[in-house]
Amino acid sequence: MKNRANVSATRSRSFGLLMAPGIALAAPIAHAHHAMGGATPTTFMQGLLSGIAHPVIGLDHLAFLLVAALLSATLTGHARYLAPLAFVAATIAGTLYHLSAADLPMAETVIALSVLLGGIAVLLKRSLPALLIAVLFGLTGVYHGYAYGESIVGAEQTPLASYLIGFALIQYAVVAGGVRLLELLAARSERLQSGAVRFSGLFATAVGALFLGLNLS
Repeated sequence: MKNRANVSATRSRSFGLLMAPGIALAAPIAHAHHAMGGATPTTFMQGLLSGIAHPVIGLDHLAFLLVAALLSATLTGHARYLAPLAFVAATIAGTLYHLSAADLPMAETVIALSVLLGGIAVLLKRSLPALLIAVLFGLTGVYHGYAYGESIVGAEQTPLASYLIGFALIQYAVVAGGVRLLELLAARSERLQSGAVRFSGLFATAVGALFLGLNLS
């Protein structure tokens, strides 16, 4: 029992050491989601690159994509690759909603909360129906997309279209790639897959709690 306690303590310390750099970096970039340094994209390529970068450089958005991959991986068959499409479609809708000059209150707070609750859901290892996961993805996707819209306000149609294409492709690639990676890990070692899921869930929970605290402070 003592050895198990020591191992558990060692793992906790290791996780803390691994998380510390990310948490330290997250604070100053909490609201720095612009790939173009705050400038509005003016060309097709600028829009595409900005769209690809936004979900990746935004730590809260990236953490939710990780959560989406983990939750999708709990589904079976084609559902694990179809459910993420609800999130991607909703982010496009959220961006267009932002561009229509409509207001979505507390968007950043809801995004942080989605990451926190998603991380907790992963840690609880609860299996949810595919339809419910798709609906939850759709609801949260609107808020993430609304935040993405800030980077493209005022852009012409060409960079806007490429921006939408860019973030749609990168989001689906990250989620679907994560699902596939978990499948490969499971085939190799159930223990390895379980460890990866637990670590990722802890990471998402920590990121969500951090961003929620920053947005509420």
